[in-house]
Amino acid sequence: MLALADIEIDGSRGWDMHIPNDGVYRRAIAEGSLGLGESYMDGWWDVERLDELVCLLLGARLHEKLNPLKLLLPVVHARVQNLRTRPRRSEAAPTHYDLGNDFFRQMLDRRMVCTCGYWRDATNLDDAQQAKLELVCRKIGLTPGMPVLDIGCGWGSVAKFAAQEYGAEVVGINTSKPQAEYARQVCAGLPVEIRVLDYREIDEPFDRVISLGMFEHVGHRNHRRYMRVALRCLRDNGLFLLQSIGDNATTTRVDPWIARYIFPNGDLPSMAQIARAAEKLFIVEDVHNFGAYYDKTLMAWFANFDRIISRCATVNVSTACGSFICCHARARSGRGTFSYGRWCWRPEVGPAPIPVYADRSSGRFYR
Repeated sequence: MLALADIEIDGSRGWDMHIPNDGVYRRAIAEGSLGLGESYMDGWWDVERLDELVCLLLGARLHEKLNPLKLLLPVVHARVQNLRTRPRRSEAAPTHYDLGNDFFRQMLDRRMVCTCGYWRDATNLDDAQQAKLELVCRKIGLTPGMPVLDIGCGWGSVAKFAAQEYGAEVVGINTSKPQAEYARQVCAGLPVEIRVLDYREIDEPFDRVISLGMFEHVGHRNHRRYMRVALRCLRDNGLFLLQSIGDNATTTRVDPWIARYIFPNGDLPSMAQIARAAEKLFIVEDVHNFGAYYDKTLMAWFANFDRIISRCATVNVSTACGSFICCHARARSGRGTFSYGRWCWRPEVGPAPIPVYADRSSGRFYR
């Protein structure tokens, strides 16, 4: 089957696999992507260009040919159980983000933005993330004193930028205590309040609501609820900006590898799912897909990860695990199975604001 993906065993090309332990085949057939990934972590096989290998495997869709009956189990599980209840939500944030602020400080950019950068005119990660923050603030037309809600505020990068550069008054919410503590430190002296709070518990009026890299964690059963929360917190003449990784096809099945190591308890929404969740609540003002930049962002993160992992004693993750996580996601992005979009909405009721759009050909903005 590997020949279908132009992969050889013990071949000379960078993406050819070297398999000293024949148990790999059994685990891959029985467990799919999870078995293949964890056997790599266990040192059962190796490859020089892991990203190219995974890209070829996904392009040949071998994951759909291996044990199709086993693929039904995640489908059934997703349909009968809501993985994003409050207890599970509190489990996912520590699993995914509480590896230590020092680790992420070294892996991410200087502002600690953990979402896709905007590389249109950027040549490095710092500039790409600053350009993305600028894009966010200008799209929603921030002005001094404007109250803003940041759902899933991470380490406070967006909140700090909006307050420091535009004079906005920001409330950021997060379920990760280490992230919230760090965000409070970096936003000290600015009109920013950081709360450890589940998004379902917020109920206050704001002129703008933003959410970057949070929606893919809530799960398809909670998409509509998420939109209702954003709506109830948004004044009638406000704007809501959502940035999310997305899948090109609607599915309720989560790849087992992604579920365990990349987005615990979450899934990736399609455009159709996002639109259905917002139907009769919001009017779409702008959709911007910049999925091609996710590849550059991931590889910049991976370069940093590869450089610092040996001295990050507080991180309980193997080099092999991190390599496979980063390159798996990078390869999927490169094959076009990921999109990375930003949606800008206004409430369906109330007076329409004058939204800010990006002229992508010139890089300028206008109202």
